[in-house]
Amino acid sequence: MTSVVWLCALATLFWFVLFSPWTAPRLNFWLVMALATAVLSAAGLWCQREKLREIYAFNPSHILIGLLSALFLYAIFWVGNLVSTQIFQFARPEIADIYSTRAQASPLTIGLLLLFWVGPAEEIFWRGFVQERLCGRYGRTGGYLAASFVYAAIHVFGFNVMLFMASLLCGLFWGAMYLKYRSVWPGLISHAVWDVMIFVVIPVQ
Repeated sequence: MTSVVWLCALATLFWFVLFSPWTAPRLNFWLVMALATAVLSAAGLWCQREKLREIYAFNPSHILIGLLSALFLYAIFWVGNLVSTQIFQFARPEIADIYSTRAQASPLTIGLLLLFWVGPAEEIFWRGFVQERLCGRYGRTGGYLAASFVYAAIHVFGFNVMLFMASLLCGLFWGAMYLKYRSVWPGLISHAVWDVMIFVVIPVQ
């Protein structure tokens, strides 16, 4: 558990730098995100090196599962955007703030980073390492909920309710996929494809 605590603390530091109003305006979000996810995923792979064959067992069906689940999650967010912007006055500007990072790189660069780097790296770290370790310590349900909460909690530094709720929903969604399929691949594909859809191809705003 020591490695989980220290690496989650490092992730918290990275996310503070990425999202806090004191640091975010001073940096390129995509450059720092690429660095952060590279460090965390590499550390997660190293810590899980004895279980990689089990954690990354691949079945061709994972491709279809990942693609369909990404479409399903996008539909949830599309409806959620319509509803939340009608109910909450803060929703629209907060969602717009999340999308403001798109001005820091070209759509092609962002799309490639999300599809081949950031999305996969986050699943490698949060599900393949953090959730797997926490499930081993607290049981499947306890570890799943704890990992999902930590994943959402490190986004609080943006002081953005919509970002926190989106992170919590995504953490629960991809965490449940890892519990069901016992492989990082379905969630990894889902995460990567959903990222590109929501940020580049068909953003909700």
